[in-house]
Amino acid sequence: MSLKRLAGYGPAVVLAISIFLLWELVVRVNLVNIHLLPTPTSIVQALIANWDVISIHTLQTSLETVLGLAIATVLGLVLAVLLDLSPWIRRSVYPLLITSQTIPMVALAPLLVIWFGLDLTPKIIVVTLYCFFPIAVACADGLASTDPDLMKLLQSMRASRWQILWLVRLPGALPAFFSGLRIAATYSVTGAIVGEYVAAEQGLGLYMKTAASSNAIVLVFAAIVVTALLSLLLFGLVSLLEYIALPWHQRFGQTR
Repeated sequence: MSLKRLAGYGPAVVLAISIFLLWELVVRVNLVNIHLLPTPTSIVQALIANWDVISIHTLQTSLETVLGLAIATVLGLVLAVLLDLSPWIRRSVYPLLITSQTIPMVALAPLLVIWFGLDLTPKIIVVTLYCFFPIAVACADGLASTDPDLMKLLQSMRASRWQILWLVRLPGALPAFFSGLRIAATYSVTGAIVGEYVAAEQGLGLYMKTAASSNAIVLVFAAIVVTALLSLLLFGLVSLLEYIALPWHQRFGQTR
């Protein structure tokens, strides 16, 4: 990553630091009750003091997140290809795909727990349902935006439909696919938390729920911080993977 690109994050970093400093000041001068809104420093202290317990829940949430995101990626890619190859499937499935996103996951999660129990399965399903939609839609849009001149060139060389898909359309759709994957990566942790909050034996969602029921607000905030960091980590890993897989796209984006 170039120094110019790193410098672009400067304003965001300054704004974040300013917000945290203002937050600390407002609570310390008793404008807000510290028991309702802990200071950033007290949150960090609680996170460090309870890390041995929080880390166990973090590993559980991370496992659910990664598995659900991986399944969503495969399903999203397969569905995008099917939607692109078959107009009949697109007309039949796409409306159902949109409708599926109107179902509140908080209402569906308890049913999944009843059907599949307290193990990993319902949480992975929730994460998958959260993530596969942006991946499928982004990849389908990428496939639909293939350069028609390239397709005509391969058709003139007697390339089959599958050869065109493999050689031109899928590579051309990768930037859109990674855009959808970045969005899905941020959704994935939220999906795991929702599933755990309903019913779980371990996980950050359960930890937040237990801390809130005990009125340990500072521990709730500590878990929120870990959740946010986990989302940022996944987002960064996807961005790194995109940078490795599509260096030409990154360079092109910087020159525009």
